[in-house]
Amino acid sequence: MMTFDYFIPTKILFGAGKLNQLATEKLPGQKALIVISCGTSMRKYGYLERLESLLKQQNIESVVFDKILPNPIKDHVTDGAAMARENGCDFVIGLGGGSSIDAAKSIAIMAKNPGDYWDYIHGGSGQGKPVENGALPIVAITTTAGTGTEADPWTVITHGEEKIGFGDPSCTFPVLAVVDPELMASVPSQLTAYQGFDAFFHAAEGFIANIATPISDLYALESIRLIAEYLPRAVANGNDTEARGYVALANTLSGMVESTSSCTSEHSLEHALSACHHELPHGAGLIMLSEAYFKHFEDKVPDRFKKMAGAMGGDDFMQALIKLQKDCGVRGLKMSDYGITQGELKNLATIARKTMGFLYTLDPVPLSDADAEAILNASFK
Repeated sequence: MMTFDYFIPTKILFGAGKLNQLATEKLPGQKALIVISCGTSMRKYGYLERLESLLKQQNIESVVFDKILPNPIKDHVTDGAAMARENGCDFVIGLGGGSSIDAAKSIAIMAKNPGDYWDYIHGGSGQGKPVENGALPIVAITTTAGTGTEADPWTVITHGEEKIGFGDPSCTFPVLAVVDPELMASVPSQLTAYQGFDAFFHAAEGFIANIATPISDLYALESIRLIAEYLPRAVANGNDTEARGYVALANTLSGMVESTSSCTSEHSLEHALSACHHELPHGAGLIMLSEAYFKHFEDKVPDRFKKMAGAMGGDDFMQALIKLQKDCGVRGLKMSDYGITQGELKNLATIARKTMGFLYTLDPVPLSDADAEAILNASFK
């Protein structure tokens, strides 16, 4: 009988209107650093003002850190942690998409630990030191359905050409997460597709990973099923509240997959692409890689692929994946549109192994450097 450990300590408030529950929900401190992106959406749609108002109803003070980029960078983690310390913040709220919540987790670590963030990173030029002082408590309020980071301890930060995932399950799980589909209605169609596919690949990679468990399989197959059924509807009509709700649920389930299984080397490869080309949305990069990547493993674990196909309502996973891309209007994305050249693919494969080589050890069968380079070349347009 196989054995496994299970640990997801995050309390999740899920459903339309759940943001309002923060007026009475017990929160982990009295002064919050609210982390948002450098864009305009959190203010434009009133999400930040609503959050600040809800906190005030509990006499909780807050300050806002609003520098976060779509690919969060180390320098902003440093700046955010300094702001938290200078203002006496005793917890951190990530409000927005995966980048804001990931940055909030990393800021929460550095608000309590000395040195440089990369001192604690495993992989690349990171020093791999233990996080001895823990982290400030983290609250995640997601306004997108893509990364599942509200239900896992992981955070991805970029430093130069290194884009590396990191986390410490003892302190970087959010203590509280709000998943309110009403906050996702403003996400544009194309980004809805990119984010939905990110969640899809978290689930699919976690399902074929060699550390998958019966629990992660349950989460993964349901996430895959929901995205296959509802993502095209959410892309077609952002005001389809039922579709938004089920895609949001699929996203949170994909975060639970990340907590009970793992991504595989597809994410290593994409992180190399978007670390070197910051304008490339993570979900778009995964879509570009996906056909060649999953085709490589299809005959290695055929039973796993058959079950994923069944969850998507068919009997051939690759056909179902391509159909889903077409239905969501993202078939045929080109690396060259983001400045990526075929001549740099070999180096990108090297960067992927150097920075996030650990994920290669979780592939269903070993992926060689030649295999990785071949996948990148087959994906190039």
